Amino acid sequence: MKLNDLRDNSGARHRRMRVGRGIGSGKGKTSGRGQKGAKARSGVSINGFEGGQMPLHMRLPKRGFNNKKFAKDYAEVNLGLVQKAIDAGKLDISGTVDHAALKGAGLARGGKDGVRLLGKGELTAKVSFNVAGASKGAVAAVEKAGGSVTLPAKEAAEA
Repeated sequence: MKLNDLRDNSGARHRRMRVGRGIGSGKGKTSGRGQKGAKARSGVSINGFEGGQMPLHMRLPKRGFNNKKFAKDYAEVNLGLVQKAIDAGKLDISGTVDHAALKGAGLARGGKDGVRLLGKGELTAKVSFNVAGASKGAVAAVEKAGGSVTLPAKEAAEA
């Protein structure tokens, strides 16, 4: 097979229907839009419009609460990914692993309020973490592997 022999399967590409090109084409005069009305005109966007009746998205009650002002932005890192980075040699575990180290290894993206450690995956290496937050499962898994997790809230409470 040569590159100049490549072709689409027959019927794979449809030609664009040219509308408004005479009665003989089958799509002349009104171009398949029927007679009159907003749908027959050009430049009309009617998604969600219900003819003046209150639209469904406005009739339904508002729900939930979004605490944008005080919400914390954490970069979430799973233990399985940390172990992968250690195995690949991207993460140095000789010292404490913090936000900067995880960011350098390409594990923590964003997270202006620090890193939160999550327990998905398995950790076999002995690592000491200094992070802004950690789930109970993640702390248990790290301690089981012989490591430790230091959280700033605990440091402040102890001092």
